[in-house]
Amino acid sequence: MGKIKRTVSRNKRDVRVNERIRVPQVRLVDEEGKMLGVMSTREALQMAGDRGFDLVMVSPSANPPVCRIMDYGKYKYEQSKKARRARRKQHVVHVKEVKMRPGIEQHDYDFKMKHARRFLENNDKVKFSLIFRGREVTHLDIGERVMERVAKDLEGIAHVEVKPKREGHTLIMILSPKPGIRKTESGTKESREEEEQEDAKD
Repeated sequence: MGKIKRTVSRNKRDVRVNERIRVPQVRLVDEEGKMLGVMSTREALQMAGDRGFDLVMVSPSANPPVCRIMDYGKYKYEQSKKARRARRKQHVVHVKEVKMRPGIEQHDYDFKMKHARRFLENNDKVKFSLIFRGREVTHLDIGERVMERVAKDLEGIAHVEVKPKREGHTLIMILSPKPGIRKTESGTKESREEEEQEDAKD
């Protein structure tokens, strides 16, 4: 008689495993995917234990519920790996704001562009707000030239989603990242090969 592994669940939403399967009968699938038919849960547990695996309920709504013989620890690891991979591919787009003045100096401009580039490389949109004070608002052409410069300097990684427009004493422009532009925290472009290597390490 083989030893039956005991898996204790701490979450009510967890998959029912081994002794947590309380139904009298189950439809059993073995570790290779072969359907073994309907049998008592005790018999299915015995079979899983004899083979050194767990009995896992994979379809509780079926009648009778479907259980499968498998290595539950390995199954959980694979599911966690898939979830991590899916999260890496997901990205919530944020709109980051970069504020400037019409007479912005070069060192300040370079600093703002550095931040904007980082936002875009993280696949976020960037809202440029060029703020006029007092009578400066009568010289919109100066602000428009600044915005044109910004768009040109970032045209390699972004496109203009919202062209410069006036909102009160502020000139607004929104840039969106171009498809495929994404860098890691170290600043190097992340390729598919690197993602695959990362997956291989998991």
